[in-house]
Amino acid sequence: MLVSVPFSIFGVMKKHNPTWVLVCIFLFFALHSDAETYDFSPTCQQAYHEITSFKLTVGQQLINKARLENPDNLIPEMLESYIDFYQLFFNEDPQEYKLRKAHFDDYLNKLSNGPEESPFYYYCRATVLLQKACVQIKFGELFSAGWNFKRAFGMIKDNRKKFPGFALNNMIYGPALVAAGVIPDGYKLFASLFGVKGSVKEGVGTIQRFVNSNDPWAKLFLNEASFYYCYLVFYIENKPDEAFAFITTHNLDLVNNHMLAYMATNLAINNKQTELGKSIIQSRNPSPEYMPTAFWDFEMGYIKLRHLETTEAAAYFERYLAHFKGKFYVKDACEKLSWCYYLEGNYPAAEKARQRLLTVGSTETDADKQASADAKSGIVPNTLLLKARVLNDGGFNNEALTALAGKSANDFAKIEEKLEFVYRLARIYDDLHRYDSAIKAYNYTISIGINRTEYYAARAALQAGIIFENQGHKDTAVEYYQKCLKMEDHEYKNSIDQKAKSGIARCKGL
Repeated sequence: MLVSVPFSIFGVMKKHNPTWVLVCIFLFFALHSDAETYDFSPTCQQAYHEITSFKLTVGQQLINKARLENPDNLIPEMLESYIDFYQLFFNEDPQEYKLRKAHFDDYLNKLSNGPEESPFYYYCRATVLLQKACVQIKFGELFSAGWNFKRAFGMIKDNRKKFPGFALNNMIYGPALVAAGVIPDGYKLFASLFGVKGSVKEGVGTIQRFVNSNDPWAKLFLNEASFYYCYLVFYIENKPDEAFAFITTHNLDLVNNHMLAYMATNLAINNKQTELGKSIIQSRNPSPEYMPTAFWDFEMGYIKLRHLETTEAAAYFERYLAHFKGKFYVKDACEKLSWCYYLEGNYPAAEKARQRLLTVGSTETDADKQASADAKSGIVPNTLLLKARVLNDGGFNNEALTALAGKSANDFAKIEEKLEFVYRLARIYDDLHRYDSAIKAYNYTISIGINRTEYYAARAALQAGIIFENQGHKDTAVEYYQKCLKMEDHEYKNSIDQKAKSGIARCKGL
């Protein structure tokens, strides 16, 4: 950089000793030279948009362009962290993790060289730390993940105090507060080690204000913020209709943004809107520019299974298992593959899938844990109950009810099958809005299953609580949520407890 030296400097050179002159010249050049900065330039904005649409290669090209435009700009470091995060979090390839894991520390080191008077000084580092923590959870490094979450949480809290007008803080702070507020009992010791306390009400309110804001940062980061907000509204606030209404009213691009398409598909499937999930997957932009990932096959497997299209479902699950390199939901996929074969009457293939289940994946998620327990039990699913389950899970409630027509609990010899029959009937009545019948069946499920290890009684208490909460009977709802939490040693305990804790927080306004 060329710098013009003021005439007064030469005057100093004549009157003072050479050492002092050299110090003055050094200080002048140090104070007036280009310094590292955080500049969310138009090129960086475009890169961010492409990356958060899962067009990672295009995003990387724009990052390279931004670095050429301004070598001192540190925003590209944070943007490149997004690329590593998406690749590792969604694809879970251990070989990629070996290659990329050190990148996060490189980004953090470079980002720490920026000016502390910028709100991006802590914001960028907190973002990278959270991304690093999420990836570490995927690869089983829970203690390190907890420590990095604590560091990020502390940074963003400090940044909110120092820069209260910087709206972007709230996109991180809101979800982090919620996550800390609904930690299941199974992770309480893990959480207590780091002293992080949360609040569901404050957390959801914080990001809600952000997504509805006219702040320029809220507009630029709307897609990413919408991803977090819709998940929180759907799972934590238990308001699926509001989540889908938000997607519609904000005209979120489910075609050209694969991150949002993934979110909407996942929520649709979990809300028993199978046909909607199918439509989103089939309508998304098929360009090869998007990050390749196996989760589309996983989701399509679920969609096909839930309408009893078992041959196609099996093909999707097989393709997922062939291409996915990670461990999360692998056992779950194997179990669903075995269900396809059970429903077809192909018991040798079903048993082969169950044996395969025991040798792959992990038990970090409740779904994988349950799949592993089911396989180890050696108990073959009752085909009729399995058929009713997958139809109900897919939202095909009348078909599910028809499948159970003319049956009663007395038609099943095993106590666990009697219990499941009543629970399945309750869920179908619930989804058909026949709430009086649903509550009776839920109460019967609780009475006969409260001391058993199957999840039916705990989930029945949870669902009954949701019905009463939606009807405005919050005290009764809390009683059912607490009843759910008191049940010990049952399947899916962590995830069911988390939902019950969220229900209590909503009812009590916490």
